[in-house]
Amino acid sequence: MVLAKKRHQSAWATELNDLVRGACGGFLFGIPLLYTMEVWWVGSMAEAPRIVMAIVGTFIGVFWLNRTEGFRRTRRSRPYEAFTDTVEAMTIGLVCSASVLLLLRELTFDAPLRESLGKVIFESVPFALGVALAGQFLGDTRAAEPQTLDSSSPSKAEAASPLNATLADIGATLIGAIVIGFNISPTDEIPMLAAAVSAPWLLGIMAASLLISYGIVFEAGFSDQRKRRQQQGIFQRPLSETVMSYLVSLVAAVMMLWFFQRLTLSDPWTMWLEQTLLLGLPTTIGGAAGRLAV
Repeated sequence: MVLAKKRHQSAWATELNDLVRGACGGFLFGIPLLYTMEVWWVGSMAEAPRIVMAIVGTFIGVFWLNRTEGFRRTRRSRPYEAFTDTVEAMTIGLVCSASVLLLLRELTFDAPLRESLGKVIFESVPFALGVALAGQFLGDTRAAEPQTLDSSSPSKAEAASPLNATLADIGATLIGAIVIGFNISPTDEIPMLAAAVSAPWLLGIMAASLLISYGIVFEAGFSDQRKRRQQQGIFQRPLSETVMSYLVSLVAAVMMLWFFQRLTLSDPWTMWLEQTLLLGLPTTIGGAAGRLAV
């Protein structure tokens, strides 16, 4: 009885971890398109046949990816398993894209159902593909056996000083944040979103940025997660590292908004704050991806 209960709990824990990894993979691949107004417009104006085509096309692509790898720790390549994983991946994509569109106020409860449905479905396409690609391109370290180290030779984490490790993290965060944010910061989407967002929604965006960043680096089981926890940097606890990387990502967002003259010194501080926090969501996700490579 106790053994069966433990197996049941372990199965639920494994399923939850798989869902978290899939969602984080979706955010890594899908977040740039969520800041593209053309996709909002196409989705909001799409007719039923085009929406059905998007669903069917996404299902075929995700199903094919799940046959080869998928987002789970254990490989499941049987047709019926790939089918259920595809349904889950598309559900994750729909939920994640709808949640972010809601935070960005591009999805409101008083909007027509067809318009909202079209936006969510079109935006969920890269999310669902990202879910299916999570295991193939981002790897999994949860099941990896720890390497046996010679006691006479220190590991890389031990050999690097806390200052050097911290500087490496900051550099990787900046690079990842710039890679993702550089394509978004010069566009009109950020000012457009800032005009519609209010303080409570900005707080929600901050919370989502921190939560997604933490999940990508410390909970999803992606490549080098074990090494991340062994790093000896100044801020090398999961919570403090997540906050530090978020602040660095916000600095990168400010720099890019100023560089592309989306913000000037004559603009009010509230405009700086709103646009920085809005751009901070994709730059934080990019910064988390950058830290996975360190």
